[in-house]
Amino acid sequence: MLPKSRLLAGKKGLVVGVANDQSIAAGCARAFQLSGADLALTYQTEKSRKFVEPVAQAVGADIFLPLDVTDDAQTDAIFEEIQARWGRLDFLLHSIAFCPREDLHGRVVDCSKDGFGIAMDISVHSLIRLAKRAEPLMADGGTILTVSYHGAEKVVDNYNIMGPVKAALEATTRYLAVELGSKNIRVNAMSPGPLQTRAASGIDHFDALIDDARTRAPLSQLTTIDEVGAMAACLVSDLARSVTGNTAYIDGGHHVV
Repeated sequence: MLPKSRLLAGKKGLVVGVANDQSIAAGCARAFQLSGADLALTYQTEKSRKFVEPVAQAVGADIFLPLDVTDDAQTDAIFEEIQARWGRLDFLLHSIAFCPREDLHGRVVDCSKDGFGIAMDISVHSLIRLAKRAEPLMADGGTILTVSYHGAEKVVDNYNIMGPVKAALEATTRYLAVELGSKNIRVNAMSPGPLQTRAASGIDHFDALIDDARTRAPLSQLTTIDEVGAMAACLVSDLARSVTGNTAYIDGGHHVV
């Protein structure tokens, strides 16, 4: 875990995608808070709230509201609350991905039209929707982060349709970086190595991915959510003020092998 610092002192950030205290977004939220940021956190449903609320309490979140990214009213509500409470937003973390199980576990060539549409809407277009609402709150500049995976660049066994979906996410990151750059809004993706999260558990033979990452990564170790959080804190800080349109790997070097 990061030591306490003033790296993000005074900054206001929205973290979307915390599922529980072991999720990537939770590791990032902890790193943001330890670096001095004030946070807004969201939870998807009332059922998931009990898993997310302890994280919100641990990081002292100023704002804690429901957010199903397919619900425009809830999306509007979170940004209206940020406007009312803070008057601005300095950074946004988007850590959301979903694909119907039957499409995730099948071949890309067998993916249904509806399944592909759902995966793209929730995993990719939600970033565009959040960025659009964040833009006016970032009048003095800001940072938008999303979370990808190496399957966007190379074919990874059993990652299936999420590979093309994450490739679209990374391309979207680059286009948003160009479109928002004139407003000093930076947009980057992070690409962690495989992590034992609830989302990852839906991938077939995930243990094999974990073993491969551990044995083939140059550093011979797995990434942790706290290490991803450390990278996220750096990317939303002024230390990374010239970094945009980038995909940052946090995988012990596994992607180069």
